[in-house]
Amino acid sequence: MNKVDVKVTFKGNPVTIIGNKLKVGMHAPEFTLSGADLSDVKLSDFKGNNVVIAIYPSIDTGVCAIQNKQFNKIATSLKETVVLSVSLDLPFAQGRFCAAEGLTNIVTLSDYKNREFGEKYGFLIDELKLLTRGTVIIDKTGVIKYIEYVPEITTEPDYNKAIEVLKSI
Repeated sequence: MNKVDVKVTFKGNPVTIIGNKLKVGMHAPEFTLSGADLSDVKLSDFKGNNVVIAIYPSIDTGVCAIQNKQFNKIATSLKETVVLSVSLDLPFAQGRFCAAEGLTNIVTLSDYKNREFGEKYGFLIDELKLLTRGTVIIDKTGVIKYIEYVPEITTEPDYNKAIEVLKSI
């Protein structure tokens, strides 16, 4: 497995991110994740929309909860845009959280079966076997317009930058 050349820490300690290193301007690779009902959900299912992929380690942590709430708000204000909330949590945990918090504007997806997304997009933490925190934005034509690896996993992503990129495409 390839090591992704990014500097990411967890509670101040460096972690190794593995998978493919994607770049802005590349065509976004197809992936298959598990939806809330355990059905297969593919990136291509959202063709014709701008896609925000909000990536996080676990829905059961405070920062991840905040991140999902923020991206749910962002999703309400943008047309022709879908927000995919991706982690290795089981779909049941993701669904329980969204129901409890009233989050209806994000699509929760799990990479628990094969870690395909984590490997194809380069967001898998080798030491923890969780996804690192980040954001990927893909335009309607399937081209990656923005990639953020949050340098310290326990902090939030740059929501303002994500909104700026979305407004520009």
